[in-house]
Amino acid sequence: MRVVIAEDNALLREGLVALLREHDIDVVAQAQDAPGLLRALNAHKPDLAIVDVRMPPDFTDDGLRAAIEARRQRPELAVLILSQYVEPAYTAELLASGEAGVGYLLKERIGEVREFLETITRVAAGGTALDREVITELVRAHSAATAGEDALAALTPRERETLALMAEGRSNAAIARAMVVTQGAVEKHVSNVFAKLDIPQTDDDHRRVLAALTFLRARTDA
Repeated sequence: MRVVIAEDNALLREGLVALLREHDIDVVAQAQDAPGLLRALNAHKPDLAIVDVRMPPDFTDDGLRAAIEARRQRPELAVLILSQYVEPAYTAELLASGEAGVGYLLKERIGEVREFLETITRVAAGGTALDREVITELVRAHSAATAGEDALAALTPRERETLALMAEGRSNAAIARAMVVTQGAVEKHVSNVFAKLDIPQTDDDHRRVLAALTFLRARTDA
């Protein structure tokens, strides 16, 4: 896996580089501002960009904008956004920029090394990984939707919970532990989600990714 890291905080950036290299992940370039990120992505064509949202020159959403522009040029580029804040609107921006390989984590999750590395691997492989606090905020923001407006209205509360955990990138076993149910029960919920969202099995599409994207788009469109 080839990675570019964009982070203006030098200490955090060097820490990320050291962590990834320690686990045999090839960091091919680093950037400390949005223009530098675009240059690095164009020069190195990495599999994954790990990007801070608020970077120079404006310290608003420069990093996100650069990542979206890069995905416009290379839709296959996976992007993992790091932020200090829960900002669900950025999730909508990312989802609009491509079909897969999307992640959004709070920076505090970096300290959870095993989970952070698993997230990097999942996103680079074309999956989704959303911070649990972002998921909570998305659900809260959309709680006023009516059944006629909600694309997920056919799901039961347990199926919605299952889908939210899928959007975090969790496996069936991890979902079973979180919901305190059997893995068989989770498999049934997942099967029902696919059926109700009309997501058939194909050779080209990853059903869990498509289901997660349906969930996230329904929340960010609210």
